[in-house]
Amino acid sequence: MSTLLRLATAGSVDDGKSTLVGRLLFDSKSVLADQFDAVERVSRDRGLAAADLALLTDGLRSEREQGITIDVAYRYFATARRTFILADCPGHVQYTRNTVTGASTADVVVVLVDVRGGLQEQTRRHLAVASLLRVPHVVVVVNKIDLVDYDQAVYDSVAADVIAAARDLGMPDVTTIPVSALAGDNVVTRSERTPWYTGPSVLEHLEELSPKGAPDDEPLRFPVQLVIRPQSAADARFRDYRGYAGQIASGVVRIGDEIVALPSGRTSRVVGIDQAGQELDEAFAPQSATLRLADDIDISRGDLIASAVGAPELTQDIEGTLAWLSDAPLRAGSKVLVKHGTRTVQALVRAVTGRLDLDSASVLPADTLGLNDIGHVTLRLASAVPAEPYVDARSTGAFLIVDPHDGNTLAAGMVGDALLATANV
Repeated sequence: MSTLLRLATAGSVDDGKSTLVGRLLFDSKSVLADQFDAVERVSRDRGLAAADLALLTDGLRSEREQGITIDVAYRYFATARRTFILADCPGHVQYTRNTVTGASTADVVVVLVDVRGGLQEQTRRHLAVASLLRVPHVVVVVNKIDLVDYDQAVYDSVAADVIAAARDLGMPDVTTIPVSALAGDNVVTRSERTPWYTGPSVLEHLEELSPKGAPDDEPLRFPVQLVIRPQSAADARFRDYRGYAGQIASGVVRIGDEIVALPSGRTSRVVGIDQAGQELDEAFAPQSATLRLADDIDISRGDLIASAVGAPELTQDIEGTLAWLSDAPLRAGSKVLVKHGTRTVQALVRAVTGRLDLDSASVLPADTLGLNDIGHVTLRLASAVPAEPYVDARSTGAFLIVDPHDGNTLAAGMVGDALLATANV
């Protein structure tokens, strides 16, 4: 089992995400003494009787002042069993774009629900995002169980609603855990105050989860970021050096592998893999590396180096699902930029055909998308890209919609009918 797990938190406002993260860090002894002293000092200044553990993750001044999470806060911690990269995402609906960012690379999304309020629209939205992004695992933490006197019936009712909503969105395997992040019940250790709950604590469950499939299970996809041609007269090794640098999006590359460069379609063979001044026999996702090929073929930034067998096909037409992140609505006829891998091309929105209704988990007819809508569109690109269905390849199946005027990100996109596969249609 891989020791690294990437997780993201999500949920409605004031469901206790930052407190849960702070409790995980504190109870797993991943907080330095001076950090905790600072949290205690700020908590005392606010008149609190105990340390507010949410302050361990709310790093921006505006976050601390308002008591909310705005930015995605990344934290790193480890236990004896594994290492975690954690993205604490905001709960406010206007910051849904940040939740999409945090969840896009996660192995597991931890969705918090306040046991008193139960399932909310924002909870449904975060479950839908996790489903669309094909996050391998979803854990729903039913928080603040202490405020209902650890009542099993209340927990069971909320858990049933959450599981039903997740099933409607195409997620049959969702784990629910009763928790009090403030008091520490079932966060790191199992609580004696919930004797009716026999499952693991949050941390115990996270330690058992398997991340997404091993790199060997996926084909090589290597978006080229930079062509390296030092031509240094000071070192004979670099006079004829030509390397293609980037981050491996998926798969493994080894010396001797046959590859194809897209969009040109030219083939070659890997003769060298360089990383931080060392020569490697192999490299795998998500490592960054520089590849050297047997042939001097025309490859530049934006091209894709892929396995010669099973290479993606080029297309100028994309049907896809968008998580719309802009205040300005999207309509047919809009001219945008599509960023796919390291390549950016002009595109035209040919049609907006549907929008996900969060209450019914069904796709309704629509001709526009507004802020935080999830919808289905068709795009026509000015030049072809090696796009693959997102359900088959998260790396080459993902893209961004960018405003051509100011460069702001307008939407996160997934190639194919991910929305139709997720919703009840």
